[in-house]
Amino acid sequence: MILAGLAAEGETEVSNIFHIDRGYENLIEKLQGIGAGIRRVEECVLV
Repeated sequence: MILAGLAAEGETEVSNIFHIDRGYENLIEKLQGIGAGIRRVEECVLV
């Protein structure tokens, strides 16, 4: 879902991210490190 949001135009909100947190260590920071416009807001990810 996050990769699809990065490819889409505009802003995408991904909720229920506990599955992402469990499966991918430091995903938000890694994507930000390669230039992705992504941020965590409470328990959602905005891309």
